Amino acid sequence: MISRIHPSERETRARQDEAAGASAAPPRAAVYTVWKRSSMGFQGTDGFSVYDAAGSLAFRLDNYSRRRKLFAGDLLLMDGHGLPLLALSPQIISMHDQWNCYRASEEGQGKRTRSHQLFSMRKCSVLQSSHEAEVYMSGCTNASDRTGHVPSFSIEGSFRRRSCKIRNSYGEEVAGITRKKVGAASLSLTLGEDVFGLEIQPNVDCAMIMAFVVVLDRICWKPYTPLMCSS
Repeated sequence: MISRIHPSERETRARQDEAAGASAAPPRAAVYTVWKRSSMGFQGTDGFSVYDAAGSLAFRLDNYSRRRKLFAGDLLLMDGHGLPLLALSPQIISMHDQWNCYRASEEGQGKRTRSHQLFSMRKCSVLQSSHEAEVYMSGCTNASDRTGHVPSFSIEGSFRRRSCKIRNSYGEEVAGITRKKVGAASLSLTLGEDVFGLEIQPNVDCAMIMAFVVVLDRICWKPYTPLMCSS
């Protein structure tokens, strides 16, 4: 007897109905767990490993020092497979610790390039704004001359305490950073500041938001004490 290869009409209709129902459902926010540690897995390294809700590595950033920005060079945000996405570069002469973001790509023989500036981000003065940082997308205005202009995105709250919100120019929350808790509600445990949650609303560029997080980690700086390798 020859086995039936093609699905029956009933099975086909059921799959179509299931797909239609899935497309009709409202989009969900993307939930990530951010681990402030290089994905290379070496102790004493500084970077980021970002995991999605399924536990897969979604973004990574490998950096091995916090030298002064004059010597630090670009920070490269990559996807989970190590492909370059965004290059973050400190502006050497800046009173407000400004960083600029560019699209990154990889050419032949492993050569990485950057082009097309996407945004500028800077720390706000506590005397001038209640926001912790502001972002200006390219084509809107430059962060170094923001007089009279509304920022494209604002970060309110405290990144150091892992409790802040990212809002667009309309005041809508597009992403939030919170302390990470594990365990049941009655016996939940709050993890240290090196692991925190990041929730990004639908239709928002997740790589761009993660780039905001990386810059926040630099401009809201506090002494970084890497784990020492065990003897």
